[in-house]
Amino acid sequence: MKTTAIISCLLLVILFSCTQPPDYPPEPVIEFSHLSRGFMSQGFGPEDSIVMTISFTDGDGDLGSTDDSLDVFVTDTRLDAAPLTYKLPFVPLQGTGNGISGDISITLPTTCCIFPNNIPPPCNTLATFPQDTVVYEVYIKDRAGNESNRVLTDDIILLCD
Repeated sequence: MKTTAIISCLLLVILFSCTQPPDYPPEPVIEFSHLSRGFMSQGFGPEDSIVMTISFTDGDGDLGSTDDSLDVFVTDTRLDAAPLTYKLPFVPLQGTGNGISGDISITLPTTCCIFPNNIPPPCNTLATFPQDTVVYEVYIKDRAGNESNRVLTDDIILLCD
């Protein structure tokens, strides 16, 4: 009787201590998490940047590269321009269950206010438009070239004066 109870307890411990590797798809999946704050002043100085955090999962764990490849893409949705690009650190493949998850924090530089009809040109001040709103679209790419879904940040109020 005592032996049966001990074996039952050991089986329970073994069953609960074995964990399954995560079952994520091979392409990265991201989710917007938060911004360090919801406003910044226009301009070009690093003193008024915002940190954006996104969460990710990747089923085959092949994020980052050892070369100069850029794998994070951030686009100002107000502009028809090339995205800001960033490099993820290399994540080595480990074992048979390579599914990974985590957070990525990116420092977004300040940008310029854009006024209706571009009058005055961007980065100026205009009393009738004391602020602008910026939303960024973000996606990442893994070493196999799989692109993640695209997510939008919350609104960022851009102070124009």
